[in-house]
Amino acid sequence: MDSVVLHSVSASSASSSMAKRPCPSQNPRVEKLSDVERLLDAFLSLSDLPSLSLDLSFERLLQSAPSDSDLIDRALKMGSLLLDAAKHSSRKRASNHNSLAWPLPPDLTIKVFSMLDTQSLCYASATCSMFSKCAKDPLCYANLDLTTLVPKVNNAVVATMIQRAGKALRSLKLGVVPGATTSLGSCPPFVCTIRNAIVEVSNFSWNDKRSRQGRESSILTRCCLSPLSGDGGTPGALLRKLHLYNIERMDNASLGAALSACPSLLDLEIVGLHVELRQTLMSVSANCHLIERLFFESSKTGRDDSLKAQTCFELVNNCPHLTSLSLRGFKLHDCKVRVLVKGFRKLKYCDFSTSYSITGNFLRNLGSCNGGNLLEVLILRDCMHLKEMEVARLLTAILAGDFKFLVHLDISNREGLASEADWYHRCYNSSIMPIKQVLETRPDMCLVAEYPSAEGSYMETFDADMNSEISLPSQLSSHTSDGSVFMSTSESSYNSDQGSGNEDGQDANYVIYEESSDEIDFLSL
Repeated sequence: MDSVVLHSVSASSASSSMAKRPCPSQNPRVEKLSDVERLLDAFLSLSDLPSLSLDLSFERLLQSAPSDSDLIDRALKMGSLLLDAAKHSSRKRASNHNSLAWPLPPDLTIKVFSMLDTQSLCYASATCSMFSKCAKDPLCYANLDLTTLVPKVNNAVVATMIQRAGKALRSLKLGVVPGATTSLGSCPPFVCTIRNAIVEVSNFSWNDKRSRQGRESSILTRCCLSPLSGDGGTPGALLRKLHLYNIERMDNASLGAALSACPSLLDLEIVGLHVELRQTLMSVSANCHLIERLFFESSKTGRDDSLKAQTCFELVNNCPHLTSLSLRGFKLHDCKVRVLVKGFRKLKYCDFSTSYSITGNFLRNLGSCNGGNLLEVLILRDCMHLKEMEVARLLTAILAGDFKFLVHLDISNREGLASEADWYHRCYNSSIMPIKQVLETRPDMCLVAEYPSAEGSYMETFDADMNSEISLPSQLSSHTSDGSVFMSTSESSYNSDQGSGNEDGQDANYVIYEESSDEIDFLSL
């Protein structure tokens, strides 16, 4: 049968290309080919024939073959093999061409690829085999950003990316983030203009995040960070940044195991995870001694009161390099907040927005002593129990020369500040707030204050260029509508906990007017 096919192909080839092709003795290329290569060369020469001619020739060949012949299957197989071989050769030639046309050597190409975001890197990898080879280098996966607006990244994708990065992994971002233009909680520490101040305070809405989170659930499970512990803990050993957003299935044990594999962590950001504050801070304290930035936002505002004083002490002792601390939406009491702010001697950035129990007395005598005196940014936005008198005392302390490095202060509250006697009574009295005097004394400071009025909401924003109070109703149309949602959330929180905000035993009566002896002993360690 093979002789019949060979004879048919040779005869057709001779008749169709006799005038076009020289004989083998006159073609040095053909003389060097093997028998199979000569046959393939002759077979490929049939591509010049009309399609109808090939159909007729193949049909006659079928008629001359036995009825049980597998000639059709063999033809299909041969066609598939030829197609694969042609595609492979085409990719190889294209890669060689790209290697000559691409101006950068492989090491510089890898360097460029390492600067791309993860999605762009995947696109580049699919462009050609040369880029695909360069994109497989671990350095290209040093900074993995697998965050999405909708859940579509699963554990397998995370594991593959972390495995590709190996010991080169330095940054990892996972989860579902709201469709905001800036990262969550990223309030730039140096805000100099009224326009920038307004954008920052109104760009992120707690309730927007909550409502979006309610419509979407991440397909990542609690095991999504397990690859950090794989290969003897190599991937997590040198990880510097870990940001996790709205991974609803994450639990305390899994997060703790991941942090134990990241001893070099400098930046930890957690938003919308159902993990306990105390357990998380204990894991950070036990494993992340080099950490410099901690941002933790609660998934359930005002309900997590698990933090204990001993946990605060351990965190301060074990993480002395912390310069930025954000604990948002937790039920924090002033005595514990004071331990944290006063204990971290390098602290420059503090954000306790939407914290439920803070009254503000933790600020007393804070800016004039070691610990707290280096603060550059202090954000106490929408703290339900923040008292009007404590804010006034803070401004008076600034006038007296405390908080010398403070350049950004946010003391806004959409429902007003709490009165001294009853936190249910919301108030704001500009006569006891020495705002103008502070701005005259500290022209470098940006002061943001937003309080409700009888007619609705208005914003008073102060900075170095403005020494008078300014009402901006026109710029708060969207902000006011959002405030109505926030008020319903706040009212439900009020009804769920009708105490003064410092209800848990000893902490309820812990009012700091001066440094206690226990604090002095602890801070001298």
